[in-house]
Amino acid sequence: MTQGTILVTGGLGYIGAHTVVVLLEAGYKVLILDNLSNSSLQALQRIESITGKKAGFTRTNLQDYAKLKKVFKQNPDIAAVIHFAALKSVSDSVSMPLAYYQNNVGGMLNLLRAMQEAKVQHLIFSSSCTVYGDTKTLPVNEQHGFGQASSPYGNTKIVCEQMLQDFTKTQADFQAISLRYFNPIGAHDSGLLGETSKGTPNNLLPLLLQKALGIRDSFSVFGNNYATHDGTCLRDYIHVEDLAQAHLKALQRTLEKRQDAPCEAFNLGTGKGYSVLDVITTFEKVSGIALSYQIAPRRQGDVEAIYADASLAENKLGWKAQKSLEDMVLGIGSNTTAILKKKINKNE
Repeated sequence: MTQGTILVTGGLGYIGAHTVVVLLEAGYKVLILDNLSNSSLQALQRIESITGKKAGFTRTNLQDYAKLKKVFKQNPDIAAVIHFAALKSVSDSVSMPLAYYQNNVGGMLNLLRAMQEAKVQHLIFSSSCTVYGDTKTLPVNEQHGFGQASSPYGNTKIVCEQMLQDFTKTQADFQAISLRYFNPIGAHDSGLLGETSKGTPNNLLPLLLQKALGIRDSFSVFGNNYATHDGTCLRDYIHVEDLAQAHLKALQRTLEKRQDAPCEAFNLGTGKGYSVLDVITTFEKVSGIALSYQIAPRRQGDVEAIYADASLAENKLGWKAQKSLEDMVLGIGSNTTAILKKKINKNE
């Protein structure tokens, strides 16, 4: 194992925090860089509660290049970077495209410049299946290539991956791995970490939880006329803890210099497609709570169906998703666990 520090940008966010837990449990020294725009220091405390270990923390925005350079200068033992920090709402990116390009692409550019100056040679990038666009080739594998992204968010992931490809061609020792997530849901088994956000959630499970807890009066399913088994969008949902384990595997691969090429990409999914209504039905089954919802028009930027061929990750990383959809829905996380259990008990 490397004796250096692993810098995790966006390490207090949903996937970042779960990955920090896995890194600490594996014995790595971790420095979290986060600007707290969509996270809080409470996650840092919960990471310590779960692991019994402390991660370093710096409140830094990747847009502030001078401060970012200072982080690397003050931590010369940084051996690798796992880069999560990005805006991630498809719908928000449609209405605020420039903010997404500035933050996601500009942040990657600054990070690579700072890494180059500090001579840090290993990067794991948090990418997305949105790079494939609205593909009709399912399950989709890494050979598919970039498609026509359905949103500015998807475009930022494509541009960042292209940037990595171009950069690694000019840097003899630099190695990067892009991990193309499908749809992460669920929470840590402890219930201390889950998917929370400042403001209105954009993802399915937090919205279901808010509806079940009575925090949200209404819940909308966007579109019921897609060419799927029940008319709603089909997604490859993956448990966030499975996803965190994949980051550990990718980190080990690059640090041990086992990459087949300077810039690699891997799909991370279960290989199974579940619809929005499948998730709602599973939630109702495991919780015992019936959820009311209304059908709304299709949402701009949503693709009809996508699920992964993740065999390359299994073959090269030694990783395979282990948890079922019921595991994902049961992993509700944060403070909602006890509250929802009380609500379930009242309904029995």
